[in-house]
Amino acid sequence: MSCLLQVSDPHFGTEQPEVLQALERLAHALAPELVVLSGDITQRATVAQFAAARAFADRLGAPVLAIPGNHDIPLIHLAARVFAPYARYRQAFGDDLEPVFESGRWLVVAVNTTRWYRHEDGAVSAEQVERVASRLEAAARGQLRVVVTHQPVMVTRTRDLGNRLHGREGAVARWCAAGADLILGGHIHLPFVRPLHDAFPGCARTAWAVQAGTAVSRRVRAGHPNSVNVVRTDIAEGPRACRVERWEYVAQDKAFGCAEVFGLSLASEAARP
Repeated sequence: MSCLLQVSDPHFGTEQPEVLQALERLAHALAPELVVLSGDITQRATVAQFAAARAFADRLGAPVLAIPGNHDIPLIHLAARVFAPYARYRQAFGDDLEPVFESGRWLVVAVNTTRWYRHEDGAVSAEQVERVASRLEAAARGQLRVVVTHQPVMVTRTRDLGNRLHGREGAVARWCAAGADLILGGHIHLPFVRPLHDAFPGCARTAWAVQAGTAVSRRVRAGHPNSVNVVRTDIAEGPRACRVERWEYVAQDKAFGCAEVFGLSLASEAARP
């Protein structure tokens, strides 16, 4: 069964070495077809932090699809933030801020939701919405269609309402209509899996928001330990479905263990664009 490993909000500069080592072991054991780094890769967007993150990504032994988070734009150095906000990110992870990964099992489309003029909030433009929708509509039969953002399109706590992606209403409606199965996000360090129709009435019950916790940083929140998501799919035969697993770091074992499993029903091929 093919799998994708979602690693979000590692905040290099605040990483915990023992957790980092455990995650590397997990990645090698899983042998994912793709690792998704869904933003806030660094804590303060320094050259050293990006170098450490790049070295970590190179040790995982799998292709890596990355997007920047708000922490990946310089905060203190105003000139760099205004005139070259992604220079350090590009040096470490390449010039493409919205990469796409495609294989027989997967279509993963990334969206850069950061803006240099926003400190924390993210946004998506009409042009970005249409670019993503066009790629989703062109997906091949048998592919799981995944969109990756940094800021979440939905939240579960009132205190997080302000962290939602600006432009999410139009984006989610359009992406669901184009056949999106999952929208992966990070930013709030709170892992959950929810049907998108809970927050977007026009969306089908077969499209899902999948949020990740913080992978290796000491900046854990809401009592949740470090965690990552593993998405598994085998949709060549029978009803379309996938499985999302949350793997949490267990300090006494110095290892990640599977903490929760979500079996998700997906739209049939006949029902998709």
